[in-house]
Amino acid sequence: MNFHIVEFEASYGKSKQIPASDMPEIVFSGKSNVGKSSLINKILYRKSIARVSATPGKTTTINFFKLNDVRFADLPGYGYAKVSRSEKDRWAELVEGYFAQERAISLIVQICDIRHSPTKDDIAMIDFLYSTGYNFIIALTKLDKLKKSQIQSRIDALTEELSAYEGVRLFPCSSQTGEGVDEIRQAIEESIAED
Repeated sequence: MNFHIVEFEASYGKSKQIPASDMPEIVFSGKSNVGKSSLINKILYRKSIARVSATPGKTTTINFFKLNDVRFADLPGYGYAKVSRSEKDRWAELVEGYFAQERAISLIVQICDIRHSPTKDDIAMIDFLYSTGYNFIIALTKLDKLKKSQIQSRIDALTEELSAYEGVRLFPCSSQTGEGVDEIRQAIEESIAED
């Protein structure tokens, strides 16, 4: 699979605008400011195909990126407090509406910050993915922000905190250094090969 050849395809703010699924989709989910856009850019060998913002809650649409034979879907970040109720409702409709459609989802990359315990919103999302049987992995971003001596204890703590989700796969990674990103690319390729 060629991760180098990619184009931004479209953004949708309402679920009814999203066209039918016609190829495997890799979905990226995570809370605002967890480094979702940075990780997508790193996976795709790009600087800024997914827009990175200093302002959390900037991605308010589902953004689609088309590779040769696969599509990346970047969901809006959740859990950002400084957003109006109506805007939160629209995001919820958009994401729930997306998952309610018949879509060829091969893999969901659920993104959490390795430095912190999963938030209530993270757990709600992981719970949804696990209980509905989606194929998903958890990318633990911001690995470069930890000292080498802290990494294993954080992975152990997260493994314990997520122990209710049997068989869940954790991928520590850094969008800055690229550490762990090849493993995520491999998981993406394997998920498509399995479909």
